[in-house]
Amino acid sequence: MRNNNDKIHAWVKAERLGLADFLEGLDEHEWQVPSLCDGWTVRDVAAHMTLSTRMSLRLTVKGVLRSRGNVHRMFDVLARDRAAQFTPAELVAQLRETADSRHLTLGASPLDPLVDALVHGQDVARPLGRPRPMPLDAAVEALEFVWNARFYGARKRLPGTRLVAIDREWTGGDGAREIRGTVSDLLLLATGRTERTVNA
Repeated sequence: MRNNNDKIHAWVKAERLGLADFLEGLDEHEWQVPSLCDGWTVRDVAAHMTLSTRMSLRLTVKGVLRSRGNVHRMFDVLARDRAAQFTPAELVAQLRETADSRHLTLGASPLDPLVDALVHGQDVARPLGRPRPMPLDAAVEALEFVWNARFYGARKRLPGTRLVAIDREWTGGDGAREIRGTVSDLLLLATGRTERTVNA
């Protein structure tokens, strides 16, 4: 198990550092472009990405109380606050500073930071029309995890659906409706991005 976690962590670190490099190359206008995350700009997503390694128990409890128990609302509020508090350069520096961190937010598994890094990398890259390929082995492991984890709600959002990857041997679900796509597209779909957005 330790070796597998080491492999996952290496993927996470690489994705965080790669995202920091990507963000550093953006101009001021691009930081304000709406991301694939509903209601978030590229800057908000970057701020969110600096949070997972800094979520202490105290901050988590405070955030949950402030958001009345809604975890998704908590992350939304914290990301917007952080985006307003720090400059783009500071956010990039923070992302790099903790790229090697193994800290997990309360209730998270080692695969959750990988999903975060892979998906949010696409959330900012695709609206900007900039390529950011996902490492395929990491993406497959993330997709398998998301498809089977209740937290992400993929099966609930896609009832009666069978997902089929076209760039790696992977399928999920056994419904009559079939959606075919790359592993990266299917991962975005499984984490709540719409088919129209994913295939745009």
